[in-house]
Amino acid sequence: MRNRFHGRVEAPGRACERPGCPEPGEFRAPGPRGSSFDGPGDYRWFCLEHVREFNAGYDWFMGMSPEEIMAAQNPIHGWDRQTRAFSPTAGIDAAPRWADYSDPLEAISQRARARRPAQRADGKVFTPDERKALEVIGLELEADRRALRKRYTELVHALHPDRNGGDRSSEKRLQAVVEAYQLLRKAAAFV
Repeated sequence: MRNRFHGRVEAPGRACERPGCPEPGEFRAPGPRGSSFDGPGDYRWFCLEHVREFNAGYDWFMGMSPEEIMAAQNPIHGWDRQTRAFSPTAGIDAAPRWADYSDPLEAISQRARARRPAQRADGKVFTPDERKALEVIGLELEADRRALRKRYTELVHALHPDRNGGDRSSEKRLQAVVEAYQLLRKAAAFV
């Protein structure tokens, strides 16, 4: 039975988790595993005296910078951006071209494969973002660090305005190549 007014949850046989305390554990406190997409997380159960002690020493802002604390205390914290579910694209690049598939499940499975990490023959893995970066640069999964550097150099020389008589028509493509290279050079598969 739960008394809503002061947080007491009576459960016969549940002891306070403070070592050596014989009192019943009737008040919950955050446990070692916090709440996440997996569920509400774990709780610790204390008597009134020890839950007060726990709460006095609990610092939700521990490890945060002053700017992060101010942002967390902002009344609209978390409401200032569109969540993926309510964004116009709902986190999806584009709808599949249904005419290209005889079975709708093929389109869905292809999307799932595209979002799955890809593994090379040597066992090293590329994340979906790293796979997209490989496509931008024009490299295969089996490329090594030397091939990455060589291809990046070729593309920068071909796309840079200084190499094209000041022509800036390739600037967006060049920026995409630079961003892809910055991601890939730090990728675990190239370490």
